[in-house]
Amino acid sequence: MEKFNRETIKPSCVTPSSLRTYNLSSLDQLIEQSYVSLILFYEINRNWKLSAQHKSQVLKKALSQCLTRYYPFAGRLCTPTSTYVDCNDEGVVYIEAQNDRELKTLQHITEHDETLDLLFPDGLNGTSIVGVQVNHFACGGIGVAVCMSHIIGDACTLSSFLNYWASVARYGSADHVEVRPLNPHFIRSTTTNSVRPEVQVINQGYTNLVSRNFVFPNTKLCELKNKVIAMTAGSIQNPTRVEVLTSLLYKTAMAAATTISGYFKPSYLFMPMDIRNKFVQKLPQTTVGNLGSVMVVATRDAAETSLSVMVAEIKKAKSQLEGIESVQHVAENFKSLLLKLGNEDLEDIAKRSYVCSSLCGFPYNKVDFGWGKPLGSTMALKSADKIGFALKDSPNGDGIEALVILEKEDMKVFQNDKEMLSFSQINQFYF
Repeated sequence: MEKFNRETIKPSCVTPSSLRTYNLSSLDQLIEQSYVSLILFYEINRNWKLSAQHKSQVLKKALSQCLTRYYPFAGRLCTPTSTYVDCNDEGVVYIEAQNDRELKTLQHITEHDETLDLLFPDGLNGTSIVGVQVNHFACGGIGVAVCMSHIIGDACTLSSFLNYWASVARYGSADHVEVRPLNPHFIRSTTTNSVRPEVQVINQGYTNLVSRNFVFPNTKLCELKNKVIAMTAGSIQNPTRVEVLTSLLYKTAMAAATTISGYFKPSYLFMPMDIRNKFVQKLPQTTVGNLGSVMVVATRDAAETSLSVMVAEIKKAKSQLEGIESVQHVAENFKSLLLKLGNEDLEDIAKRSYVCSSLCGFPYNKVDFGWGKPLGSTMALKSADKIGFALKDSPNGDGIEALVILEKEDMKVFQNDKEMLSFSQINQFYF
């Protein structure tokens, strides 16, 4: 693959001096420095007669207009530990790459392939907010990859940004009647720290991780829901797809670890959750920032690993997130959680914890730059160092795709679990 063009895209309009400083919220400041990364794949559209060069010009022009609204994204952190973004309009790294493979060759990958990591922008140094790489495949298909600093926002923020950029490209103007409702919403915050506070990070540091992609059709998820309801004699009503699937994956992963080690290991399930609609004054989904909380389910005994117990615990944790008063309140709760975990051996917790992130419900599958909706998507796993699960809606909306990341020996057992396989299949497509 050849990365043949690297440039910087700046906002189409200069950011006013009054907006030069964008303070990170108290919650943003607690986020570990990393990048939220996603690539969207698009098939060649016979109705789209423009050349690859013309397509790229459309993308760059729309991105420039987009950055006028998402002005912090074109700025820089003064240092990797800064509590604010200097909105200096330095711009976004934009890379074009020519890939001699056809898009369909990626559709037969059932596990993570390092060649996928090359589809994402490189050279981001921790102070850059956003990087973009547009990949042109031999068949005419395109892969649009975006890396966004987790300091500035979460998966919901990235989804809003992508849909806004795509809408500007599709309609040709940020002032179009269809685009204006997608404008970003910023929460103005004050900051008194010169550097972000040090936060204890649960870093597993695994080096022998493998991943597999599984598909759970809606019909099977419906069966799984009914199974959970029957197990509780109806005491659990209307469990969600994500609740039952997360419980199944967590249960299966713990069972695999028990088989390999020969004994049950008390475990933790960490579930980041979007809370924009959990505030007393609900926030728009286009709100920029890290507006999430972490639900924690502790499983200290093998008797607590049944699906019914798992779903009940997740629902209980979720119910505690209603009626949030402020971002500061969420930040204080997060600090309290870290303090509570800190009373135990964090290294020990790290070795027996699973992280489940859900992108279900976020409109990634609707990101249309003008040549139709994406064929599919996947995340960058180059720096993955945690075991767990990443869930997203299937491109056709008929189910959930689960990317499972486990230690190699655990995965051998996990992928052959009869109960799990009765509700799923190893995906023949990576995206």
